[in-house]
Amino acid sequence: MTGTDWGALGVNLAAVAATAGAVLLATFAIAVRRRLHRIVDISWGLAFAAVAAVTWLLSAGHGDDGRRLLIAAATVLWGLRLSAHIARRSRGHGEDPRYTALLDKARGSRTLYALRTVYLGQAALVWLISLPVQAASYSSAPLDALAYGGLVLWATGLAFEAVGDRQLARFKEDPANRGRIMDQGLWAWTRHPNYFGDSLVWWGLYLLACTAWQPALAVLVSPVLMTLLLTIGSGKRLLEKHMAHRPGYAAYTARTSGFLPRPPRKAVPGKPERMT
Repeated sequence: MTGTDWGALGVNLAAVAATAGAVLLATFAIAVRRRLHRIVDISWGLAFAAVAAVTWLLSAGHGDDGRRLLIAAATVLWGLRLSAHIARRSRGHGEDPRYTALLDKARGSRTLYALRTVYLGQAALVWLISLPVQAASYSSAPLDALAYGGLVLWATGLAFEAVGDRQLARFKEDPANRGRIMDQGLWAWTRHPNYFGDSLVWWGLYLLACTAWQPALAVLVSPVLMTLLLTIGSGKRLLEKHMAHRPGYAAYTARTSGFLPRPPRKAVPGKPERMT
């Protein structure tokens, strides 16, 4: 008989809260010392990797070994790649304008405000979004067609995210592209291939947790929340607000999908697109 060990999962939920909190508090201490809060972005993927590792260890004997290993490995791989990419991208840069603007709203101590709104907030998000990773690890159901479908969706999302990040990095490395809008490769099909890929990753992990209707319903908040964060939360919306003043960006948005990939629209005759 297969099912979810809800009692053991409850213990895991507490352990994951402690794990996510520890990672983000350690990051907070480093950020305060360096006076650089943008490093919290690096800890986002690391926190999920730590949560997956702790869950894999604690779920031994409670869930199907194949499902446990698969979802833990998938989450760790995604988290470490993301953190490594952000670390490389951030090297040599000062504070992120997003955090400067956020901390300017502080009434009283900026440090305590950052702790509450950024670090503890992100720890809570890691706990909530990681629900599929936890639930899947405590299910005794063996891997099935839906699980392998989730793996394909996860792999597609990871490839989309990684390729998009690499294409943008190579574009920026070329001095000839300074001041231009990236509209090549995957970026010609969607303005945010990395965010779209991120969303697919978590829908794929969600499918790995869909071993019955109860866990499927209980953890649905995870991919929905991640998708909302990427589209109308701190992802796409803030980035496009920052990019709106760039020459050529309006034309780029007119011909390129905002999220779901599709072939770019053709330019309107008589309206040349300036890409400088």
